[in-house]
Amino acid sequence: MSTATKINLKGLELHELEKLMEEWGQQKFRARQLMLWLYHKRATNFDEMTDISKAFRADLMEKAYISQPKLVTKTNSATDDTVKYVFELQDGNRVESVLIYDQNRVTVCVSTQVGCAQGCAFCATGMMGFVRNLTAAEIIDQLMAIESVHFVHPPNPPSRRGVHSLRLMDLGSGKKATNVVFMGMGEPLANYEQTMKALRLMTASEGLMVASRKITVSTLGLVPKIRAFTNEGLKVGLAVSLNATTNEVRNRLMPINKKYPIEEVLDASKEWAIKIGRRVTIEYVLIRGVNDSPDDAHRLCKILHGIPSKLNLIPFNEIEGANFQRPEPEKVEQFRQIVASKYYVAPVRLSKGCDIAAACGQLRTRYHS
Repeated sequence: MSTATKINLKGLELHELEKLMEEWGQQKFRARQLMLWLYHKRATNFDEMTDISKAFRADLMEKAYISQPKLVTKTNSATDDTVKYVFELQDGNRVESVLIYDQNRVTVCVSTQVGCAQGCAFCATGMMGFVRNLTAAEIIDQLMAIESVHFVHPPNPPSRRGVHSLRLMDLGSGKKATNVVFMGMGEPLANYEQTMKALRLMTASEGLMVASRKITVSTLGLVPKIRAFTNEGLKVGLAVSLNATTNEVRNRLMPINKKYPIEEVLDASKEWAIKIGRRVTIEYVLIRGVNDSPDDAHRLCKILHGIPSKLNLIPFNEIEGANFQRPEPEKVEQFRQIVASKYYVAPVRLSKGCDIAAACGQLRTRYHS
């Protein structure tokens, strides 16, 4: 039986596996047993599942498979510890994922789509156009593959970053990243069902057991999906890519704003923050001469007033094909000071991985079918 006609056990939730086991004439407890092998012991083939009978393993080999993305390239930044991965999917399409070090955190950034349909003017992924959604299995496979490649046999850490060397040893034995962000290629909430499924598999006790508070999902502001996400009740974080303080400017930067303007996006974000009991992260990409003026800083404080939120300022990372520039450092600092004086905290996100096109807004693979 070819892989095309077999069932991928990755990406199935417990209740789905239980139903499948019953259909195959197996007891329901086999479902949990399989999930523990897949996600806790990280089995890559059925022969590794030594507490399962040979007969059942043979049956599994006949009917099912365990997906493994193909690692095409792994590129290390020369300026920091960022690592970019390109994975090839079963159909030949490719996606990019990123491993980011930041003091005592090690974050994996995963993609949810091949390409993106949203067409944001400052984002390389949008310039690819949209190819297809990823499955839940393809999303979690990125995290599992990076942990397998990087942390089972961690590299010699740079001597200039001793704190990271300690963290790498911890992760090398535990095979775990500390944080996961859905901020790679694509709009996560445009691939809503598979993104939610991936989140449930990541946080489930029989799944990857990632703490909800260590996961963040980013969106450019699909208002109905933000509200649906709120109703899910998941305790994972939400980041909203705002990037402008007026609808006129946001319309130019982000076409989706013509459908869901700033006011609606912020209303939905506030509803999420109040119901979930967490502050929403507002992401603001600073672009020279577009949205980086003192007036913009003052307006940003005004429109965020009353919303339980935290702010990330992100100087634009230059990309081929976009006629934008990063503001001068003093302009960024001026903006930060204005916001900090009226808001509360306004960190400027360090741009990591720029030299390997792995920073915010730079992910774009030309390797798609």
